[in-house]
Amino acid sequence: MISRQLEDKIRDWIGKGKAIILIGPRQVGKTTLVRQITQSLDKDTLWLTGDDPAARAMLENISLARLKTVIGRNEVVVVDEAQRFHNVGLTLKLVTDHLPEVLLLVTGSSSLDLAAETKESLVGRKFEYRLFPLSFVEMSAHHGYLTERSLLEHRIVYGYYPEVVKNEPPLAQRILNELSEGLMYKDLLALDQLKKPSLLVKLLQALALQLGSEVSYNEVAQLIGADPQTVERYIDLLEQSFVLFRLPSLSRNARNEIKKGRKVYFYDNGIRNSIISNFNPLALRQDTGALWENFLLAERFKRNTYNDYFCNTYFWRTTTQQEIDYIEEYGGKFHAFEFKWQPRKQARFPKAFLQAYPDSETQRIDNSNFEAFVGMEMM
Repeated sequence: MISRQLEDKIRDWIGKGKAIILIGPRQVGKTTLVRQITQSLDKDTLWLTGDDPAARAMLENISLARLKTVIGRNEVVVVDEAQRFHNVGLTLKLVTDHLPEVLLLVTGSSSLDLAAETKESLVGRKFEYRLFPLSFVEMSAHHGYLTERSLLEHRIVYGYYPEVVKNEPPLAQRILNELSEGLMYKDLLALDQLKKPSLLVKLLQALALQLGSEVSYNEVAQLIGADPQTVERYIDLLEQSFVLFRLPSLSRNARNEIKKGRKVYFYDNGIRNSIISNFNPLALRQDTGALWENFLLAERFKRNTYNDYFCNTYFWRTTTQQEIDYIEEYGGKFHAFEFKWQPRKQARFPKAFLQAYPDSETQRIDNSNFEAFVGMEMM
């Protein structure tokens, strides 16, 4: 069993009288983590899964009296794949309001419906956590840093989904293909407002091919035959379903800074490579720099999220194509990072940025010093 960084945080809130909600992409280990926690509690537990039609029918418009009967003497209630239950937020509210002695654990594979339905219903009644694919830190703790470090190039191509890390190619490729189709279709296409699945596929392919580059909604719209508003709405849905995330541009001082730019990254390199059907090793690729950048940002995102590390994040670019890969704003200053795969590559920070933001700290991250950046210093 691979230990997850969130486990201790979740355990700390058990018994505090609030629902614990765990959201994240499908197949990242949410159910496994909750099962591990509940088994160690040694309490009577009721499991209700949204993948079970009978469970969905039972909870739909359920009354408090009926809910008490269903729960019975169980001390723990797990609602798995909660986004598939109708009006799940109201049902969860009944439990937290009227059965405070019951520990309520909830998982959801997207924030699309679950967040909307629980946001108002469970205000002040929940602790919410996000679980992502496995991380470099978690795998280093599992089988040792040296072993995980030796697998770095493999991880950059195949990513960190639990089932993927357990298998070698070509089975890992097959698993990723199945995962990417599930991520693209199972949750998103269940939404009424998502009318064109073929358009979604084209959009994901276009975004995957623009990895590490600034994304123009207008240009993407022309490329896939859609309007910019549809592109932006679909990207927002993909972000809510934990397929990708956006990085905005920093613009505070210089007149020639890009004002409303954005880059798009994937939470997992393996999913990105599956979308474009390219699992070639790094030595045979033209996009190694983009993959390295995506790997670092995804790992940094996990590190910040799991450690409650709050900061504003950006990239920086000017109209004359001067740029910085990644910037965090915290402690009253900017911390700028340049990413290079090979240590021998030079990383220079533009004078325009240093003049505009003179108190900024700068650091180059490459494959010889990335460990602290992705969270190894917090182990």
